[in-house]
Amino acid sequence: RFDLTVFKDGTVRFDATNAPLTHFKPAEIGVPVERLRQLGYTVDREGKPLESPEQICELKVQDIVVSERCAEFLVRVAGFLDELLERLYGLPRYYNVKSKEDLVGHLVVGLSPHTLCGVLGRIIGFTKHNVCYSHPLWISAKRRDCDGDEDSVMLLLDVLLNFSREYLPAQVGGIMDSPMLLLPIVNPQEVDDQVWSLDLANRYPLEFYLRSLEEPPPKHVAPLIDMVQHRLGRPEQYEGYGYSHEVSNINLGVRENTYKRLKTMMEKLRSQMRLMQQIEGVDVKEVAKKVLSVHLMRDIVGNLKVFASQSFRCKRCNARFRRMPLKGRCLRCGGELTLTVYRGTVEKYLEVARWLAEAYGIEDYYQQRIALVKSEIESVFASEKAEGEARKVRLTDFL
Repeated sequence: RFDLTVFKDGTVRFDATNAPLTHFKPAEIGVPVERLRQLGYTVDREGKPLESPEQICELKVQDIVVSERCAEFLVRVAGFLDELLERLYGLPRYYNVKSKEDLVGHLVVGLSPHTLCGVLGRIIGFTKHNVCYSHPLWISAKRRDCDGDEDSVMLLLDVLLNFSREYLPAQVGGIMDSPMLLLPIVNPQEVDDQVWSLDLANRYPLEFYLRSLEEPPPKHVAPLIDMVQHRLGRPEQYEGYGYSHEVSNINLGVRENTYKRLKTMMEKLRSQMRLMQQIEGVDVKEVAKKVLSVHLMRDIVGNLKVFASQSFRCKRCNARFRRMPLKGRCLRCGGELTLTVYRGTVEKYLEVARWLAEAYGIEDYYQQRIALVKSEIESVFASEKAEGEARKVRLTDFL
């Protein structure tokens, strides 16, 4: 009814690319000045009373600006939760959300993949970009860098009502990607120390430029610039952040990453290599070699190794076996067994690797290595091919 998909832990989440933000104008996030005042934004960055939608406000550490697509999704989640409260728990509706504007002020939980601690946040506005604008400290509290990774956003009530450890897989790593813990307050002293190097200066002093001519190590000139690490333990660690360049509107520019718009890996790689060819300072052949050796070949060889040592799963009771039982069926229920790693997983980057090596004239060593890996893959699946051919029959065989 609500067109929602439930994650393995019982929650409903929206994935969005992180984008750091420290300042905004009310007009940019589509929220009236009066509503922002109710949320605590009573003055602009200069300390003047907030009266105009064009004044610049400093973003509070745990406030976020979500995409319109995310907001529409959360409206449906809120409707589902209200119905759950009424029909299952016999309680009054909580959200009563009719449009995305009604989400302003509601609490959410941000969670990064491969972690188990969600961070509390609050929605204060919306953007047309397909990103989640949030404070660098909030992003860092999720154990992320501000480099365009995707994290998930969930309504707080959804986490409190529907998350259960009972839903999580029992194997090692099963509790990851779930809000086992919740961080209600972001403490800059407890987040990843990489964000402590965040530059907070409105302008750089002349001494900084003069010292840069000497090419000193960065740590030697760090004291010349105001950074988060210089404010730790004081109220200023949360506010009073500066910036060196203004923009007319944060909603201008590219709204969706090309990498997300392209569907297949081949399309993405071709687009990346075309871009590399247009950049004069890039050695395209070297880039192709690194993509091939560091990413593609490691992935292919690693997946082939995993395929050879995989376990087997029962289709009926989901029992797993490290080795195929001699009887060829599940020892618990007698059900049919299936692979846990498939041929497509092993071969998915093989043609991409071959194209990359041939198109950019990479050394014979790499091309021969690809040929050897391909030969090994074909030998592994040769019996499967022979078995498939053996099954073929002709109509005349039945006469």
